[in-house]
Amino acid sequence: MPALSMFFGIIVYMYRELGGKHNLPHIHAIYSGDEVVVDLEGNVLEGAIPRNKMRLLLAWIEIHREELGANWALLSAGEQFFKIDPLR
Repeated sequence: MPALSMFFGIIVYMYRELGGKHNLPHIHAIYSGDEVVVDLEGNVLEGAIPRNKMRLLLAWIEIHREELGANWALLSAGEQFFKIDPLR
């Protein structure tokens, strides 16, 4: 699955989950083999990554919330998402 964004070793994914277990807009983030699922409000739905990386991820979500919502709408309509700038 293609990555939505990558920064500081964190790889962020968003994909269409037809009938998936998370029924609200969310992302998947992987860092060093650990995975966390976070909704677009910053609530952890499942998993965990190291605390310092989680803080970076939450800051990125806050900055890009509108773009994440737009990507979720695109994916829900069966269209391709667009990449989002990494945290710098």
